[in-house]
Amino acid sequence: MNYLHIALTLIVSLGILNVWVLRRDKQTPYRGQGAKTLREEFAVYGLPAWVFAVIGVTKVGLATALLLSLWKPALAQPAAFALGLIMVGAFVMHLKVKDAAIKAVPSLAVLAMCVAIILL
Repeated sequence: MNYLHIALTLIVSLGILNVWVLRRDKQTPYRGQGAKTLREEFAVYGLPAWVFAVIGVTKVGLATALLLSLWKPALAQPAAFALGLIMVGAFVMHLKVKDAAIKAVPSLAVLAMCVAIILL
């Protein structure tokens, strides 16, 4: 495993954990349509509360798997692939509510890093 792979793995996994564990109830400039929390953001997208819960558990689990891939490399590609698919969904949700392009940047950046993790 090379240094770029390690760096991308740490950035993606710790970034997802930061957003979903530490900052889920905090306002950021990237939330859809001015939502103040992640839960509000999912409501803005017209998604039911259970989707918020499922995506949250899934993303935290995948970020943890990606972090563990530093010791068990076989976990890296499946975790990065699944997170990448979720990031495609996040990007589509920003398009759905016609957010400013800047709000979709984090989902596209994480998607790009997931693709790089898969390819490295």
